[in-house]
Amino acid sequence: MRIPFASPRFLALAGTVILWASAFPAIRVGVGGLGLAALSMLRLAIAAVVLAAIAPFAGVRVPRRRDLPQIALCGLTGMTAYQVLLNWGEIHVEAGTASLLIAVAPVFSVLLGSAFLSEHISRNVAIGSLIALAGTAVVTLSDGVSGFTAASLVVLAAAVVQGVYHFASKPLLRHYTGLEVATYAMIAGTVFALPLVPATARAMTHAPLDALAAVAFLGLLPSALGFVIWGYAVARLPLAASTAALYLVPPVALLVSFVWLGEVPHPVELLGGAIVVAGVVLINRRSGPPSRSRAVAGRAGRTQGTDERADEPSVHR
Repeated sequence: MRIPFASPRFLALAGTVILWASAFPAIRVGVGGLGLAALSMLRLAIAAVVLAAIAPFAGVRVPRRRDLPQIALCGLTGMTAYQVLLNWGEIHVEAGTASLLIAVAPVFSVLLGSAFLSEHISRNVAIGSLIALAGTAVVTLSDGVSGFTAASLVVLAAAVVQGVYHFASKPLLRHYTGLEVATYAMIAGTVFALPLVPATARAMTHAPLDALAAVAFLGLLPSALGFVIWGYAVARLPLAASTAALYLVPPVALLVSFVWLGEVPHPVELLGGAIVVAGVVLINRRSGPPSRSRAVAGRAGRTQGTDERADEPSVHR
């Protein structure tokens, strides 16, 4: 399907890719001036307030009481733990490298779905998972075995908890739209991050202006606006078109990181990133009957996010 470049659908899709790609270098700026706790808390809180404010106008319903434990799990893993781990990892890992490592998250979602939801793993999924994991190994070892650091492992842990979020959100997506699940999870994640408030208050007293601007950007644009325009795009486009656009996030993140931070990716990192994306593409082409779609979807990060069918891989920013 050809999408006119000037159409609102194309602009929403392109805007989503750019916003989520820009989140990685913005984290590097924010964590340097605010620190791990403050950046994590403020980004979640800003996004939660914005999403809660627009919820009545976007048709977001009050969740059922029986779904609250599942929503809490999504908030704890996909929002709180993901933000803390990714921000922690990016203290030492370059933004572009982090975006390549996070791209492997759908592999963990697929494996969890197979283990706990009895989802069939097709040949494409199995091969794609192995390819993506191999690409991750190439990225983490691009500087040799001595170049593998604990920070790289922390970023991979962020990809794992994001995979848990996708897995945990699948039952919710049978009843709620993606935007609703994203809103519930963002609010729950903010509640779980409340222990970070004292450290956040101390950090804000001496935070530089560029760090405050970075966290405002992260909360308002990739985390909040990103969910809204992603939902708009996927509700009006074929699933294949919207999903394919997300494969552009890592390369765009590399470009933005180069322009914004002057980070020059290692050629081996680029090769590993291409392998990861190829594996994720293969996973997304799994065979079988299509899942129910047309629910409005959201996506982070990083922030996150979710999408319009329960089994579509997605990546938070």
